Formats: sequence, C-alpha cells, structure tokens
Amino acid sequence: MTQGHPASAGTAIASPTMAAADAFAARHAQFWRLGWLLLWMSGTLISFVVAAVSVRALAESLNAFEIMSVRSAGGIAILLVMGLAHPQLLHSVTLRHMRMQFLRNAAHFGSQICWTIAIMVLPFATVFALEFTIPAWVTLLAVLFLSERMTLTRATALAICCVGVLIILRPGFEAFKPAALVMIVGALLFAVAAVITKRLVVTESTFSIMLWMNLMQLPMNLAGSDPGFLLRLDHTMVLPLIGIAVAGLAIHYCLANAFRYGDAMIVVPMDFLRVPLIAAIGWLFYGEHVDAFVFAGAAIIIAGVVWNIHGEAQRGLQLKQPVMQPAE
Repeated sequence: MTQGHPASAGTAIASPTMAAADAFAARHAQFWRLGWLLLWMSGTLISFVVAAVSVRALAESLNAFEIMSVRSAGGIAILLVMGLAHPQLLHSVTLRHMRMQFLRNAAHFGSQICWTIAIMVLPFATVFALEFTIPAWVTLLAVLFLSERMTLTRATALAICCVGVLIILRPGFEAFKPAALVMIVGALLFAVAAVITKRLVVTESTFSIMLWMNLMQLPMNLAGSDPGFLLRLDHTMVLPLIGIAVAGLAIHYCLANAFRYGDAMIVVPMDFLRVPLIAAIGWLFYGEHVDAFVFAGAAIIIAGVVWNIHGEAQRGLQLKQPVMQPAE
C-alpha cells in the first residue's frame, strides 16, 4: 500500500500536465487550420476579383467567347504542366462517364458565358450578389433530380433567396436591368453543373474533371469566336490575359482547399465578403454607384443561404445521433 502512494501522486501530478499539453496541441492545430483556411479563402476572393477585373479590361477588344477561349487554353496549359510535374495526376484522368462530363461542361460553358457578359454590362456588385443564388438553385435541382428531400428549412431558404433576388432586380421599376436576367440564367446553369459534379466526384479526380472541363469548353468557346481574334491581341492585354487564365483555375483550387480546412458554416460566410470587396473596387476604379438595393438584396440572399447551411448542419448532427436502445 505504501509503495502505491508515490505512483498515485505521480499520476495525479502528470494528469493535469498531460491535459494541458493536449489542450495546447489542440489549440495549436486549430490555429494552423484557421491560418490555412484564411489563406485559401483569401486566394479565392482575390481570384474572383482578378477574373472580374480581367474580363472588364478585355471587354473592349474581345467578346465573351474569345475571353473564355483564352481561359480554357490557359487552363489546359497550366494543367498539363502540373501533370508533367506530377504524372500521377495524368494517370487519374479517365474516359469513364464521358456523357456526364459533356453535360456538365455544356452547362458550365453556358454559365461562364452568361457570367462574362454580365461582368461586361452590369455593376460588379450586382453580378456577385446574384451569384449567391447558386446554392438555392442547387438545392432545388438536387430535390428534382437527385431525389433529395425538400425540407422546411430548404423551402424557407429558397423563399428568402427569391425575395433577395426580387429586391436586386426590382422588376417593373425604372432601375430594372434586363441584363441581370442573364446572370440569373448563368447561376441556374452553374447549379446544373454543380449537381452533375456531385455525382462525378464519387469516381473522378478533381484534376480529371478540370482537365475535361477545359478540353471540352475550348472548342465550344472557339465556335463563338472570330477566327482571327488572336491577331487582335497585343502587349497591353498581357496582364488581363494571364489574369483570366490563372484566376479561372485558382478559384476552383483555392475554394476546394478552403473546404479541407473548414466546413461550409465557416467557408461560405467568408465567401460573402466578395460583394463588399468587389463593390469597393467598382466604386474606386470604375465609378460604379453603390446601390443600397443590391446590398439589401444580397444580405437577404446571404441570410437564406446561411439559414439553409445551418439547417443542413443541424440535420446532419441529428442523423449522427446514436439510436438509444430501451433498457432491459
């Protein structure tokens, strides 16, 4: 008995020390995860801004199809360099589900053209605010085509997002811009691509999806381009041309990595910083009017998206709860 006391005392002393060390390690890991999350989300925000500014800079010389041709060609070049540096990436490219790949890329092609046209003719903030309707469209399409349930939370979020869109568009009023409907169509098409992507990622690598995206969309974009548009390129376009090619891939890459370090409840609200950021750039460099209705509508859309994310998170926690067995 007497020999057991020192061991017991040592254990009692060591336990708080070990607990403190574990707590420190947990805080340290959380700190680094937050740091990486902020890094990747910063990359996402910068990439969106660079892509929008690059399109606006090229709009005087190139049409939407020609700008997206540069984006697709640049994406192919970057991905091939990555594949040569890491051959396992090229080995992940398959010919499976080519019909789904084509359907996804046809929808994504349409969404990119709509987005580019909207950036050319609408204020930046309006385009970015309407982009946030994409999660609502994805929810609706998932219910219609993936047999997911339309819960009360999802229905409420859709209704809230619709109210936000109506505030931004203001149909029937003088401020109504018909071109804004182009962005609504673009958001719907992007949602179609996202729903198909949810099926593709089960068996296909991200690298494979992105490579097929650029390979398939390049001829689609070239079909709407002037055959001699390359002759119109000059040295003054170098920066925006590089910007649209690099940012187009960086958006996907940075956002995907952000989700590795934080769940949707953290990542998506941080993504909403795009609206005030791009509005400030539009005001400072392009003289765009800061529209209170756009910000009000964007806030309502964001509220709907956050409401839906919160509801899905709560639903996920409920599904994970263990089933209590009756006491015998």
